[in-house]
Amino acid sequence: MAPDAPEWDREHRFPRELFTRLGDLGLMGVCVPVEHGGAGADYLAYALVLEELSRADAGVGVTVAVHTGAGTLPILAHGSEEQVERLVPPLARGDELAAFALTEAEAGSDATALRTAERDGRLTGAKQWITNGSHADVAIVFARDESDRIGAHLVRRGAPGFAAVREEEKLGLNSSSTADLAFEDTPAERLGEPGTGMRIALSTLDGGRIGIAAQATGIAQAALDLAAGYARERRAFGRPIGGFQAIQHRLADMQTEIEAARALTWRAARLKAAGRPHTVEGAQAKLFASAVARRQTGEAIQVLGGYGYTKEFPAERYYRDAKVTEIYEGTSEIQRLVIARALLGEAAGDGL
Repeated sequence: MAPDAPEWDREHRFPRELFTRLGDLGLMGVCVPVEHGGAGADYLAYALVLEELSRADAGVGVTVAVHTGAGTLPILAHGSEEQVERLVPPLARGDELAAFALTEAEAGSDATALRTAERDGRLTGAKQWITNGSHADVAIVFARDESDRIGAHLVRRGAPGFAAVREEEKLGLNSSSTADLAFEDTPAERLGEPGTGMRIALSTLDGGRIGIAAQATGIAQAALDLAAGYARERRAFGRPIGGFQAIQHRLADMQTEIEAARALTWRAARLKAAGRPHTVEGAQAKLFASAVARRQTGEAIQVLGGYGYTKEFPAERYYRDAKVTEIYEGTSEIQRLVIARALLGEAAGDGL
């Protein structure tokens, strides 16, 4: 992946063929049981895969994270036996891709404000900033029914009235797809019980935040690898710049923060793998790791100096890719609310 990542970034190209290859390696369904076409590993192994993929290309990392954590696992957890048998194996093998369609133009952090409507098994409305949106074969779509309950629904690519209407031009993650989706009287099948959509969405996001923390850690590690390698080779005043204390301290701080982000991420992943509560731990991991990624990719640019600001080196790509980890799957502000509410209980109020 790493040799191709600069070209994918420049061309804003979604490398669809790569995901078939990753599927052949078992990496599109790492924590999906073997009997459903997956690799049968646990959530920690899945987090490790996301970190390593993101070290090479963070756009690929988020594609796999949303496909698996937000697309495949909710079907496995909440689908009927028939839905699981029909939908999960091709997703776990990488033959098909999945998307998670919750966000709308006026329903981001406040997901309960969504307006997409479900009437008699048909959806009408629009979704925004949907990862994998232009390429997904199946999307989990959240909509409000006539009783004002929010439900989860499954929509297949090619369904009448369903279209990806716009692909976003983004600051980073240019090898990933981020699209707006439109539904016009689109037939859908229910996922889970009526009115359980927000419970499904929130439980999915609890795990998804761990995946984004792993992605952020991978981006930060790539930036450290680059900066440390450059510090060994670049010479100034007759010696490698790594011999200067200012550079040494910067790299030491980078490594220490990245290891702390990794430890928080692994802790949350282990808890999820064990079936234990992990809402707060996932929020802590994402909050800290995303800030580390944004901050330390900037530090890598500083170590490289003028070269860091050019596209000759990938430091600037890491910097662009890192920023969104503080935004999607719950902004850093929302993560702080989650943590504070757990800490303070009723004293926290609504926190808004």
